[in-house]
Amino acid sequence: MFGLDLRRVRGIGDDQLPAGGADLLGDGRGLEFVLTAAGKDPRFAELLTMVASCHASHRLGIEHSFPIGEPWLPGSACDHLLRSLPHLHGPALEHCPQPGGGEARVLWLPPVTSAEIAFRRAHGHEALEQLFDEHAIDPTDPRRPSMV
Repeated sequence: MFGLDLRRVRGIGDDQLPAGGADLLGDGRGLEFVLTAAGKDPRFAELLTMVASCHASHRLGIEHSFPIGEPWLPGSACDHLLRSLPHLHGPALEHCPQPGGGEARVLWLPPVTSAEIAFRRAHGHEALEQLFDEHAIDPTDPRRPSMV
């Protein structure tokens, strides 16, 4: 599991943060992103930086998708990241206490295909998640086929 502290991406030092972490959500909580993969690859830090940078300027929320313009890993059909609750890791990961008080919210970035994003737009996020559950996908498998 790889995570990236958005404060570091934006170049904000700890001395410039409000007490309890960066108020990046507007509600006193910081925001962290988790990308889960079966192996290690420098590409993951690049993807997390892209998402954090986009979030810093656009404040995208849960269920938004992020096109990455190419497969997340070579040979993969997945060319988007989906902002989601950390289902793969369990609900305890979503809210992380911060030293000194406050909490950070953790969102998971499962890789998805363009076709799956089109399905989500047509049928809703919950329908896409149900489809993933029905097919018992392995979201860490870079070669998994599209479910639609």
